[in-house]
Amino acid sequence: MLRRAGAPAVWHPARHDHLGPGAVVSLLGVVLVGLVMLTGLAGTVVPVWPGLALVWAAGLVYGLIAGFGTVGRVAFAAMSVLALVGTVAKLVLPHRGGTRRGAPTTSLLAGLVGAVVGFVVIPVLGLPVGAVGGVWLAETARLRDPRAAWQVTVGVVIGFGLGALVELGVGVMMIGCWIAWVLLGR
Repeated sequence: MLRRAGAPAVWHPARHDHLGPGAVVSLLGVVLVGLVMLTGLAGTVVPVWPGLALVWAAGLVYGLIAGFGTVGRVAFAAMSVLALVGTVAKLVLPHRGGTRRGAPTTSLLAGLVGAVVGFVVIPVLGLPVGAVGGVWLAETARLRDPRAAWQVTVGVVIGFGLGALVELGVGVMMIGCWIAWVLLGR
């Protein structure tokens, strides 16, 4: 228990001397790492923010500062595997969604170029708009049928959506590993 004999049962900022400096610093560190991880989790659905890499890096920093220990090594190894799986899914699922509907890799690359152009023209929101527009334009030029091109584009968008959902789920699992690490020991 954090309370010394005779100290009040309820913690109050004006009477924090019973916690000691290490407890306050470690609590602040845990809160900061948690906030960075939540920012990374948001990055799994916001295209311009780093996602899983930020969650993973926050876990690494926590381990380097707090120490890994047995629980930490297992938790960080699980976080690393999850980060790899989520990153691969984020890259593979959009490609599969497009190729299942007949999109060649060149159309997917056109989507990438469209995303960059869209981001420059309309910061943040232009990224997905440009990606969809790039795939659709490339497919319309290839197929000479806007409706068929839209069907292929929808496949790519579904793939991106599935990739983002998998990445979000993996991010939640990574944060769960870190929480277990914090609660079970270093």
